[in-house]
Amino acid sequence: MTSEELTRGLLYLFLTVVGVPGNGTVIWAFLHMVFCEGRLLPADAIVLHLASVNLLVVGVRCLLEMLASFQLANVFDDTGCKAVIFVYRTSRSMSIWLTFILSAYQCVSIAPPGSRWAAARTLAARYLGGVFLGLWVMNCSMSTAAVAFSLGTRNSSALGQHGINVEFCFVRFPSLLSRDANGAVQVARDVVPMALMTGASLVILLFLYRHSQQVRSLRSGAPGRQGSAERRAAKAVVTLVTLYVVFYGVDNGLWVYTLTVPRTLASSLLSDLRIFFSSLYAAVSPIVIITTNRKVSGRLRCGRVEEKPLHSAATTLSTM
Repeated sequence: MTSEELTRGLLYLFLTVVGVPGNGTVIWAFLHMVFCEGRLLPADAIVLHLASVNLLVVGVRCLLEMLASFQLANVFDDTGCKAVIFVYRTSRSMSIWLTFILSAYQCVSIAPPGSRWAAARTLAARYLGGVFLGLWVMNCSMSTAAVAFSLGTRNSSALGQHGINVEFCFVRFPSLLSRDANGAVQVARDVVPMALMTGASLVILLFLYRHSQQVRSLRSGAPGRQGSAERRAAKAVVTLVTLYVVFYGVDNGLWVYTLTVPRTLASSLLSDLRIFFSSLYAAVSPIVIITTNRKVSGRLRCGRVEEKPLHSAATTLSTM
């Protein structure tokens, strides 16, 4: 085993060891909540769905890449490459869009009762299953290029002039136009929710700031329990959005660079770095969820949900 293969294997091992137990813990906590209470709040359902697709990202791509790097198992023939890249791209994109949906839902959750945004919150909660289905249909359809153009490394001689090396697989595009069009779609699929999520998070932070100023003036500077809930909510929102922007920003920067350089310069190292940074969000985000979501952390501490009423918008946000 070369030093490059060892480094690659250790990176994927890190993502697997952190991401699989982390997302599995979040999924277990919410499924246990469903078993005990019989239902989930809309925000909790979004987080459960987010942890599930993050588990797919880490388990389908990072775990299999780690096994192949250490030469323990290799499923990357033509069929395996098509399946892995399709599931990885779809679940990765679902992770991005679900993070936006979570931010958007929390944004409308802070609206005062009786407002138009409050009505939108009720409507979103009612049709949340349809939103999930629409996202799956959209992202699956945008990942069909993986099925059409992916092939195993044993067919490297047929890579062609417009192919992309993703280490254990190749993506062979029939023309430069199809490669650039696919690349543009992939970037847009990340940039659009990034802009929307950033806007929703700014609205949340603005509300939290104004509300904290009101609480401080009414309580003579004593933050109390309410101020603590606001700080937890603000920290969770800022942390998730920052992770998203940094990790996927690097990923998309490397992807654009891959599309603009000759194929001979686009080495598998770039592919490894892209997969690492795009999967890092899926591996690290459950840690943020566990540390900021009182329902999940309460399950882990005592195996039961703490019966605490949620009366304020800030407290609703803190359950993220």
